Amino acid sequence: MTTVRFLLLAFLLGAQDPEKEMEAREFQGAGGGKLLYRLCRPRGVEAGKKQPLLVFLHGAGERGDDNRKQLKNCVRNLLPVLEKNSCILVAPQCPNGRRWVEVNWNAPAHDTPEKPSEPMGLLIELLAALRKELPVDEKRIYATGLSMGGYGTWDLILRQPELFAAAVPLCGGGDEKRAAAIARIPQWIFHGDKDTAVPTARSRNMVEALKKAGGEPKYTEYPGVGHNCWDKAYAEPELFPWLFAQKRP
Repeated sequence: MTTVRFLLLAFLLGAQDPEKEMEAREFQGAGGGKLLYRLCRPRGVEAGKKQPLLVFLHGAGERGDDNRKQLKNCVRNLLPVLEKNSCILVAPQCPNGRRWVEVNWNAPAHDTPEKPSEPMGLLIELLAALRKELPVDEKRIYATGLSMGGYGTWDLILRQPELFAAAVPLCGGGDEKRAAAIARIPQWIFHGDKDTAVPTARSRNMVEALKKAGGEPKYTEYPGVGHNCWDKAYAEPELFPWLFAQKRP
């Protein structure tokens, strides 16, 4: 069964309920901060067997303190694909008023802040803790995110380039001047050409910067599509086969 048929069947059947499938957790950082997150582990996996891990970063509209809103977009239809590939899913929730990376989303470019935002710093701590707790395949750790989470995806892999095997940023933006630091990481970037929330140029410019730095990013730009490119992107038939084939050396 192709990935598209699998996703369509999951959609028609109502897919899986993320609130039931994903454990609600709270992480306490070393500095006293907390980060709410959801965790889903694949069923039927042999005990101790190494599993890939995918970090999903939501957009601005899903911020909060209920540990539920971050499941609104995409997660429901991602779960069957991740289950099929025996992948652990981590979906943190950014608090109200904060950002995965504290930059202006409407600016034509941005400089990476010296320090991560508080939610991003806590996420980095969380990932270190989960890698100790769970049987994570260290060569197959991935990051994806949409809108605010697209910005966050690039910020995350830039701060820990040695950790990630691949990334899928959607309708976001990155620091083009530091593209060389992440050019070796396989990336599939998505954006709609009618996006009025995040300029399409943010993705186009990152693609060019990565190529100039020696990278080979994949880029899909949807004609006539606005900010919501994620429904089409996550339904791309080759996306997940490509993603799970990526491994760190």
